[in-house]
Amino acid sequence: MKSARSAGAETTASAGDGPPTAGDAPPATAPEPGGVIAVTRALQVLEAFALGESHLPLAELSRRCGLHKTTVLRLARTLAQSGYLVQREDGDWRLGPATGWLGARYQAGFDVQNVMEPALRALTQATGESAAFYVREGNLRTCIVRVEGPQALRHHARMGEGLPLEKGSPGRVILAFSGEPGAVYEAIRQRGYHWSISEREQGVATVSAPVFGMHWRLMGSVCISGPASRLTEDRLQELAQTVVSAATQLSYALAGNAATQSAPAQRASHWHP
Repeated sequence: MKSARSAGAETTASAGDGPPTAGDAPPATAPEPGGVIAVTRALQVLEAFALGESHLPLAELSRRCGLHKTTVLRLARTLAQSGYLVQREDGDWRLGPATGWLGARYQAGFDVQNVMEPALRALTQATGESAAFYVREGNLRTCIVRVEGPQALRHHARMGEGLPLEKGSPGRVILAFSGEPGAVYEAIRQRGYHWSISEREQGVATVSAPVFGMHWRLMGSVCISGPASRLTEDRLQELAQTVVSAATQLSYALAGNAATQSAPAQRASHWHP
């Protein structure tokens, strides 16, 4: 996505700048000091599955993890005992039901069903574009809930995929309202939103605003996305305040505040909506 000119951000980026897939996973490395090697290796096995892959043979798991097949087999059997992996009749392995339950509990921490999903659905209806909510996980951002837009041509945010914070409006908004220094991020704080075109993914445009929880703690960013051919600079500017308003309403809902105040056109650098 190409970031907003008013923010002075980088103007081009190729679609190949995204994170590597599970198939490109490097060989296993030692855990951070204080880590447990067996746990690190078990997590590598779970992370070896790429988006859309329903099952993998043991040899492929071994290759992606950079571990001997006997080691991977031992780890897989241990994970299977707790339901995190399941071995199929043909010998291949797939993710088990425990992984889905773990993801559901993760989403529950953000009150997805009662608050976020209805808010994103309303935003989608108001804008005609797909809507998503991103949170920060370390140095990455992750989509935890999305609602697809009604248009035949639309952008599909990938649930759970780690994406760079510094590319794309959802991540830049998270950085800005986390206190990232620099003129670009101060401008985002003053505006209260950010839009970008083809900065992370070629041909995709987004506009995002911050979402806060109790005591104005930053929760993440809400965004709408779609093809750049439809979401031009002028159109993104038109939709920006709709996104800001949705983010503000979501902030009050997450903070347990029944007030329905609308956000001002400008936000001071103290970041409150």
